[in-house]
Amino acid sequence: MQVRVLAFVLAGGKGTRLYLLTKERAKPAVPFGGRYRIIDFVLSNLINSGFYSIYVLIQFKSQSLLQHLRDGWEMSSLLKQHFIIPVPAQMRSPGEDWYRGTADAIYQNINLIEQADPDFVIIFGADHIYRMNIREMLEYHMHKRAEATIAAIPMPRQYASEFGVIETAPDASVLAFHEKRADAPSIPGHPDEVFASMGNYIFSTNLLLRELNADAQNENSSHDFGRDILPSLVGRAEMFAYDFQTNRIPGDPLAQQPYWRDVGTIDSFFEANMDLRAVTPALNLYNRQWPLRTASYSDAPAKFIFDEQGRRGMAIDSIVSGGTILSGGIVRNSVLGRGVRVHSGAVVEDSILFDNVDIGRRARVRRAILDKNVHIPEDGVIGYDLDHDRQLYHVTASGIVVMEGHRSMVEVASMRV
Repeated sequence: MQVRVLAFVLAGGKGTRLYLLTKERAKPAVPFGGRYRIIDFVLSNLINSGFYSIYVLIQFKSQSLLQHLRDGWEMSSLLKQHFIIPVPAQMRSPGEDWYRGTADAIYQNINLIEQADPDFVIIFGADHIYRMNIREMLEYHMHKRAEATIAAIPMPRQYASEFGVIETAPDASVLAFHEKRADAPSIPGHPDEVFASMGNYIFSTNLLLRELNADAQNENSSHDFGRDILPSLVGRAEMFAYDFQTNRIPGDPLAQQPYWRDVGTIDSFFEANMDLRAVTPALNLYNRQWPLRTASYSDAPAKFIFDEQGRRGMAIDSIVSGGTILSGGIVRNSVLGRGVRVHSGAVVEDSILFDNVDIGRRARVRRAILDKNVHIPEDGVIGYDLDHDRQLYHVTASGIVVMEGHRSMVEVASMRV
């Protein structure tokens, strides 16, 4: 059965908890895994699932995101229904505001839905690291004859206070929503788990248009799907939770478990990157049937040079992106972006290096995130004396040092020992 589907990607959040990495860029444009950006995950999921009509709703600090979409995601096709188009706030609200919430973001672009006249509208966020066969969720939505379907991931009940929890009946129909409550109801038949909302939705178009128009007229609404529209639909519409744990990716081993991470904090972002280092990573980037797409760079291959005692270019349990040269330096348990240089005698351990980072001779870096273009001079030391690091840089409670891209060589040089 052929159905018309239109997708919206919500990519306008500020990413305040990742502030040092989102100070000059939108959260969806933050680098991840060496050569990717966070938004690449949702766009790859949509394209791999066979959905090619996509609007990306942008707002804050969008220049880097726009550049990435231009470099990596422009779709040239003779078919007019194949597109990925960034859309800024249209100021269609009564006060001609920026997007006031997730529902308002869609409402300000309601004309795009009316013009396309799809059967279903997919609304997904751009803030998470995950792979998902969205077609399976749409098939579930159609099988249930649902009007709204919410992607939900089972979480241990002790984390209920950290998520919006969906209360469901045994048939997965939605009974209520509970926002960050420790006593939220568990999944029927699974007393130790709750359904956490992933913030990803599928709507039948008629219901969505009706509810968006009603919400826009409600002065008491915060114009958000999770806070306003979805709770108001309980008892009024056929609404179901889709269990993300049942989702399967073509080409993955049967034992591969679905992967989803909320990278809203520096620590969670760091841990998700570190997940990629495993021999058999929980997040599989090497499935050719489900590629993680990104910009097409013209980088030279990574290079490892010198094979002398104390001057050996090598990387162990690490990801190394194109254009990077390990010139006599050692990298362990780390993720390196494009065009990184690690010079003779330098050691990088348990760290994330964004594009064009330069690590000088004999420098040492441990448990750090270095933003684009950071230069560590010869003999510089980061991550070994956290009390000293805190005087110049941000250090998380778990001891991760974060260096912004504009930090000067003078500041870094003061870290020498």
